[in-house]
Amino acid sequence: MSSKVAIVVLNYKGLKDTLECIKSLQRQTYKNAHLVIVENGSYDGSSNKLRQLESDQIMVICNDKNLGFTGGVNTGIRWALANGYDYIALFNNDAIANKDWLRNLELAATKHESGITTGLLLTEDGQRIDSTGEQYSIWGLPFPRSRGCKRSDAPKAGYVFGATGGATLYSAGMLREIGLFDERFFAYYEDVDISFRAQLAGWKVYYEPEAIAYHKIGQTSKRMRSGFAVYQTFKNLPMVYVKNVPGGLLWPVGIRLATAYWLMLANAIVHGNGWPAVRGMLVALINEPRNWFIRWNIQHSRKVSNEYIKDLLWNDLPPDQTGLRKLFRR
Repeated sequence: MSSKVAIVVLNYKGLKDTLECIKSLQRQTYKNAHLVIVENGSYDGSSNKLRQLESDQIMVICNDKNLGFTGGVNTGIRWALANGYDYIALFNNDAIANKDWLRNLELAATKHESGITTGLLLTEDGQRIDSTGEQYSIWGLPFPRSRGCKRSDAPKAGYVFGATGGATLYSAGMLREIGLFDERFFAYYEDVDISFRAQLAGWKVYYEPEAIAYHKIGQTSKRMRSGFAVYQTFKNLPMVYVKNVPGGLLWPVGIRLATAYWLMLANAIVHGNGWPAVRGMLVALINEPRNWFIRWNIQHSRKVSNEYIKDLLWNDLPPDQTGLRKLFRR
């Protein structure tokens, strides 16, 4: 008997993209799946139009305000968990799925007993890779695996560190054990955080290249205020580190992250993004005491060794950190 899957799609001021996304998900060859559309406080008439789509296969939930990516998808995840789904898939509203996307994810998740299963996320034209999962470096800087590579260079199937929240399947059992997305992230790196927590709890993350989707990169970011990404980056990077990096790696990763963080702050100031960067840093400091408390709970229940986590980390600066790389060479 096939697993029961809920596909959560989050809409925020992107109705046109969302409707195209829904059409691609309705064409899936995997039939034991239902769509959960979360309207995230757009207040642009989207909720009325999406309500018209409700059926036996589509559930529409409307939030009163924008809860960010984390709060928005958690709304859909909680509904799915309460209604007995085996898996919850997250899918970006500005993406399009191949017809076998979900079937291949579910087959891989079942075969490999992975807590998180992700696929090959390509650019809109299908020529380049957007993500084959998420990676976390020894510098405390996450990055999308294989981003910018040619489609023909996509890696083979296998276990990876983490998964993008944009087109990934999550086990309901895993979510019940480790918890949902941390809503303090709001957006950016929340998928790295939940992947890290899953790994620490002994759950695997698997990458299946036959599960293909196409992403209109940057569509959601265009609708955000100026400096949004910078603010979220400076707020969230320390949160991922404090909560998740095991004790044996805390100092070596922390020293590198602190170095990169201050250099990134200087760069943000030089390029006119100083205020959102400083705001993010201040909020990170405010969150620090709670993060250390949450860290104790995560690390106390850890089921894997320092060596296991160390082997998962990228042993260099992220490939896209060309500025930092040049600076260190000098």
